[in-house]
Order: sequence, then C-alpha cells, then structure tokens
Amino acid sequence: MTISDLNSEDYNPFYKSYIDYNGDSTLLESLSNGLLQIDHLFLTLTESNLKVAYAPLKWTIAEVLIHLADTERIFQYRSLCFSRGDNTALPGFDENAYVPNSNATNRTLISIKEELIDLRKSTLSLFKSFSPEQLKAKGLASGSEMGVAASGFILSGHLTHHFNIIETRYLKK
Repeated sequence: MTISDLNSEDYNPFYKSYIDYNGDSTLLESLSNGLLQIDHLFLTLTESNLKVAYAPLKWTIAEVLIHLADTERIFQYRSLCFSRGDNTALPGFDENAYVPNSNATNRTLISIKEELIDLRKSTLSLFKSFSPEQLKAKGLASGSEMGVAASGFILSGHLTHHFNIIETRYLKK
C-alpha cells in the first residue's frame, strides 16, 4: 500500500504534511525506514544534547523524542482498534500536557534509543499483521475519521518531521 491508495476521507487534513513525507514508498518501507532514521540520528546525539532546547519554552531533544514514543503508542492503539472493528470514538491527546509528565529529563540517550527502536519494531509487526481489508478499516479519533493505513503513514512522516526539526533547529545541520 502506498499513499496513492489513500483518499481524503482516510485522515484529517492536519496530517497531510506528515503523510507527504512518505513519497512513493510502501507503508512497510516507510515504517522500516524509521529504524534507519533512528540509528542515523542517534549517531549524532550525545547525552548533553538531550537537554538542549532551540529556544525558550521549546521542548528539549529528550522531550521531542519521548513525544515520538508517546505518539507511536497512541497511533498503534488507534490502528489496532480500527483494524478490529472497534467503533469506539477515541480521544485526542494533548502532547503539551504529556511532556511535563514524561520523565524525559531523567532519561539516558541509550534508553530513549532502545525505546524508539522497540516501539517502531512493534509498529512494524502490528502493520505486517494487518490484512488488506484491515488496512482499509477506519475509525474515529480526535473527532475525525482515520484509516489504519493512514495512521501508519502519519507515524512514519511524524518521525521524519521531528527528526528534521532536531537536525535543523537543535543541531543546526
């Protein structure tokens, strides 16, 4: 499945920029590429980088990375529910409320890297388990309809988006 297989009812327009990061890759290629992105980024990070924010009142790198972990879990759950035909409307989440309670400031570089790798491997396993019909399933999250495949592409693009921000604003590459 590629993004050309999605239609406008599969996701809220808010997520289009995340989906567009995937280009012509298949869903599983996009999700797998995230593992390479994680490895690549963590080659350039140090423990001291984790505490860096690029401006006052902005998240630190550690907080951005834990936000990615939180989002991965939430979108996994959404995908699981929708793929199983659960019609429960799922709530949104306020990432700005999650960050202060994330314990990001007490995390090590290796613990965050391992968590992100484990989560992405889990996401890959979940999406590999879906049938073509399950990938087309939809549900309601954050007040909008969302498709299972779209949620995977969103996760992939979300990681790329935040890694680009880390590299350009925090590490100034």
